[in-house]
Amino acid sequence: MADPLRPRHFEVNRQLPGGESITLRGDELGKGPPILLLHGLSGTRRNVVQGSRHLARRGWRLIGYDARGHGDSDPAPDPSAYEYTDLGGDLEAVVAHFGLERPVLAGSSMGAAAAMAWTLENPERVAALVQIMPAYAGDRAPGDEWERLARALEEGGVEAFVEVAQPEDIPERWREVSREATRQRMERHRDLDAVAAALRVVPFSQPFENLETLEHLELPTLVVGTRDEADGLHPLAVAQEYDRRLPRSELLVEDEGESPLAWQGARLSRAIGDFLERQGLGPRAQS
Repeated sequence: MADPLRPRHFEVNRQLPGGESITLRGDELGKGPPILLLHGLSGTRRNVVQGSRHLARRGWRLIGYDARGHGDSDPAPDPSAYEYTDLGGDLEAVVAHFGLERPVLAGSSMGAAAAMAWTLENPERVAALVQIMPAYAGDRAPGDEWERLARALEEGGVEAFVEVAQPEDIPERWREVSREATRQRMERHRDLDAVAAALRVVPFSQPFENLETLEHLELPTLVVGTRDEADGLHPLAVAQEYDRRLPRSELLVEDEGESPLAWQGARLSRAIGDFLERQGLGPRAQS
């Protein structure tokens, strides 16, 4: 009998409107109600719950896949095709591949925005949401930072990206951990040029119209924020605004001086499991 806690690789072939196709690759872990994991920009499927198996041991079925152009998944045929509409179509393809009915969607940063956009279009098809470090505040991202990151990746590879991506004001106690985590994340990509293309498109794409739309979403939502001291790209104020607007949300933030919860896979997974049980969802709540 196969061990349910051993990752099971899968591939989803998505036919694109122009007749081309891409293959999305991921892993499935555990048995039970499904949680679909969506990672952030320049991350991979590992970077949602950081490889933790806690939720699978708790009776959930984790399904994580690399977004187009990331990790093991194919790049978009068109380097401009990394809009949230493209990512939403990929999410739809994964849901259809597994025949999922009302999964929990847990997304981090880019994945949080993609999950929210798809849920706003399909609220009856989602059981609950987890928004980890949401960054979309109702307008497109300003600044030249994304072009600088993309160029560093194209011209100097992983090490150049690590140097540019390291925030100058990050506290010394987290500096080396952050550098090594960034390096390991970037080394998992098969196609760095595809990641660079995504860096030029995703931050300027609009996942949904504005934050007012959140006020009508009657779904249990766990919002996981992080303090600005550790991560200025995901302002705590954005997570707080999501929590204020969403009718059925809870906000979770690490204590002062602690490393971000999003970096702590086991602790984050426990918090997700506890939240879902409080909502009457999941294997323990139903037993």
